[in-house]
Amino acid sequence: MQTVDPRIADAFVQAAAYGERGLQVAAYLGDELIIDAWTGEADSSGRPVTGDTIFPVFSVSKAIAATALHLQAERGLIDYEAPVARYWPEFGRNGKQHILVRHVLSHQSGIPQMPAGVTPELLADWEWMTARIADYVPLFEPGTGSAYQSLVFGWIVGEIVRRTDPAHRGFDEFVRAELCAPLGIKDLWFGVPDELVDEVAELTSILSRERPPGETVASLLAKPDAVAPDAHVHNLAVVKKAVYPGAGGIMTARAGARVMALLANGGQLDGVRLLSEARVRGFLTPRPNGEKLDGVLFGGDRVAPLIGVAGYWLGGGTPLGDGKAILRHGGSGGSIAWADLDRRLAVMICHNRMFEGYDPSSTEHPFAALGRAVLEIADERSVAGRQR
Repeated sequence: MQTVDPRIADAFVQAAAYGERGLQVAAYLGDELIIDAWTGEADSSGRPVTGDTIFPVFSVSKAIAATALHLQAERGLIDYEAPVARYWPEFGRNGKQHILVRHVLSHQSGIPQMPAGVTPELLADWEWMTARIADYVPLFEPGTGSAYQSLVFGWIVGEIVRRTDPAHRGFDEFVRAELCAPLGIKDLWFGVPDELVDEVAELTSILSRERPPGETVASLLAKPDAVAPDAHVHNLAVVKKAVYPGAGGIMTARAGARVMALLANGGQLDGVRLLSEARVRGFLTPRPNGEKLDGVLFGGDRVAPLIGVAGYWLGGGTPLGDGKAILRHGGSGGSIAWADLDRRLAVMICHNRMFEGYDPSSTEHPFAALGRAVLEIADERSVAGRQR
């Protein structure tokens, strides 16, 4: 039976008051798992959430996918300044020969769109997806603007990883062998096996199914209704089983937090180094031209200078705290993970009730109290550690 710090328990109560249904939170300070807590129901049958319940995390997946690419760069197999077509020759068609790896990581490639006619079943067909992406025509010259690659990010990054892997493994196999296995992570999936499909937490949503007024053409193309990042798509078995690196990751909070702990600790964890500290610190660099309006994002994120060059979002705010050296990624409906490199703190929050946005600056964020509790506990541990 779990033992929960009273501050975490109180934060769970506050989250429930906002309508939260099932929650997990995990945090690492250095190499130590200092918080591993859960509450609520995993599905409509009343099945309780446990520490082993796996949750869809939507675009938090992009942080994992980007980290996989950085492993290949660390090994000298990928150059961020190289054209994607160096590694994936077919990609260079139709004016895409000048799209660099860094353009993809920073959402400045000019190709945020999903293929015409995509369905959940086709989304799960890696060869179908990558063949159509190779035929794309850019919406704008790469590097001159920003258009968040809401869903397509994962297939581009994933195919670069697959093409540069000497063993030519599928992206899911690569992540499990090269990222999860060295770090001792078990409950992180890009495509759950058949026997785990019914174990995935069931999503509910208060997200509007209406398209927002004034939506751009790029946004309509990037997030078509047929494969929208919402409960009605991501509760489908075919999507749970899909290798879908941009928004289809399914994991426990402790698994996601452990990946972020690799970053928070400068590229190593429990004596296993996968990335150099200099490389990880370089991830904190903002992308160029970040002040320009993004063609896909809306609301407070429409101007998104806080996206970095390496595929992560940058900076703090509720519930992440006020740290300056923060790598983070949120997901549709509110799931969020972050690494505070100065605190050496990594946190992930998973849940199954999707709400509008994941604005980390809002004091009314459903996870605000949870974030405050995590930071308070972590800072107490840090002080105690320095006094020993």
